[in-house]
Amino acid sequence: MQIFHLLIISAMLAIVGCSNDKPSEDLGEKQIYDMARKQIDSSNYTNAVTNLQLLESRYPFGPYAEQAQLELIYAHYRSYDNEASVAAAERFIRLHPQHPSVDYAYYMKGLANFTEGKGLFDRFLPTDLTQRDPGAARQSFNDFAQLLARYPDSDYAPDAKARMIYLRNLLARYEINVANYYFKRSAYVAAANRGRFVVENFQQTPAVPDGLAVMVQAYLLLGTEQLADGTLRVLRTNYPNHPSLDEDGNFITKFTLEGVDRSWINKLSLGLFDRTEPPKFDNRAQWEH
Repeated sequence: MQIFHLLIISAMLAIVGCSNDKPSEDLGEKQIYDMARKQIDSSNYTNAVTNLQLLESRYPFGPYAEQAQLELIYAHYRSYDNEASVAAAERFIRLHPQHPSVDYAYYMKGLANFTEGKGLFDRFLPTDLTQRDPGAARQSFNDFAQLLARYPDSDYAPDAKARMIYLRNLLARYEINVANYYFKRSAYVAAANRGRFVVENFQQTPAVPDGLAVMVQAYLLLGTEQLADGTLRVLRTNYPNHPSLDEDGNFITKFTLEGVDRSWINKLSLGLFDRTEPPKFDNRAQWEH
């Protein structure tokens, strides 16, 4: 019961605190802006959003209007409303394309999409983001690329570059995950295409050796020995320590044109035990440690 009472008291204090932060009708533009800035500094982003929107609606052409629009991008972002942050950034870019701080709007747009791809709980719980829909990651990558193309000397350029490297690795790994899924569905042509896409479009990412291994495995299953041998040579030459290769550089696989190489335990148990899983390539443990 004590905990329940404490929760009620906390809620009442929050309500009182929020009511005190609401501007009265007689407050001017600077007073509303100062209140919003104070709320941002104290991490009260929800009320800051309310006051910044109020300021813009009351004084759309005032001296604080443009700065309020910039602050609104950040306040939405810190309120975990990434869609609103992106919309506010796009609006600022559209209305003020020559503004001295427009690079900040481009950066925040990319950052909001970057965070959108993670989700709220992913900030606190370990998850494999390469298993998620990469739409937000692709958009974030494009946003940062646009920032660098337009404002290469921006103060936000170094961070944008670092995030683009991360996003590129993530997108490449997503393609490998899709290829692994195609192996599970016996869609070997589709798996080979995904592996080739990684090799051709994501050079210098850690997923490239897995892309080559995907291609070798898929070509073997399709019976295209010449393509498999050629790709295997590339894999062996450039990544001799890849886990799909044995000590002699031969490709390790239990899947052949004749099907799965089943163990005697699997055969005796009619497939209930010692099952052979479909091909799956993931060399992240090799380069992350």
